[in-house]
Amino acid sequence: MNIHFMASEHPESQQRFSHLSAQYGQAEIADADYLVVLGGDGQMLAAMREAITYQKPLFGMNCGRVGFLMNEYSDADLPTRLRAAEAVSIHPLELTATDRHGNTHTALAINEVSLLRQSHNAAHCAIYVNDKQEMELLVCDGILLATPAGSTAYNLSAHGPIIPLGAELLALTPISAFRPRRWRGALLPSHSVVRIEVREPDFRPQSVTADNIEFRDITEAVIRQTDDISIPVLYDEGHGLSERIISEQFNY
Repeated sequence: MNIHFMASEHPESQQRFSHLSAQYGQAEIADADYLVVLGGDGQMLAAMREAITYQKPLFGMNCGRVGFLMNEYSDADLPTRLRAAEAVSIHPLELTATDRHGNTHTALAINEVSLLRQSHNAAHCAIYVNDKQEMELLVCDGILLATPAGSTAYNLSAHGPIIPLGAELLALTPISAFRPRRWRGALLPSHSVVRIEVREPDFRPQSVTADNIEFRDITEAVIRQTDDISIPVLYDEGHGLSERIISEQFNY
């Protein structure tokens, strides 16, 4: 079995990288059967983007704190563990953003795309779904669109709903909504195209972030799920992402 190890810069991840690559070898990424990611969720998100190019299955082992997207770390009989792992397909979001200078920016997001105010002024924006205006004016700190895989991350912290994998839904969740005060967001079909227009972008500047890729001073963000891109992620039997998302709803 050919394994390519990928690790974050954290000392613990680097130490485990040295140990595992010495134990199992370090294949070139193009020749690997599996990509094993060492670190936390941030490293896993970065590895998922890289895996799109190579279409290799990813298996994460947690060397960080939360590690929601990761498996537990163990160096014992890794090839057997990889063969027995269960696969889940992750479809990322595609962001196309336009800034105040007319520049266009694109990025992929595994968890969510979020818009946030850049100054002390509240963000003002309009929301369109499939080219239909659904909200003329949202006054808030920001708004995000989350995938099922990302629904337990920033989305949950913003009081958005947890979405089971396979539900074919996206969560549109406001961040500290001021007007409409009681609007809690919306669940949208996964094929929806969401367009968010920034109102008064000079006076009320906003940034947009696809997971950890940020663009500032935007005027518009268009977000859609990329059904043609599928990222295979592996989990230990009985500890898959679907089970974790269900269990997260019973944590209190």
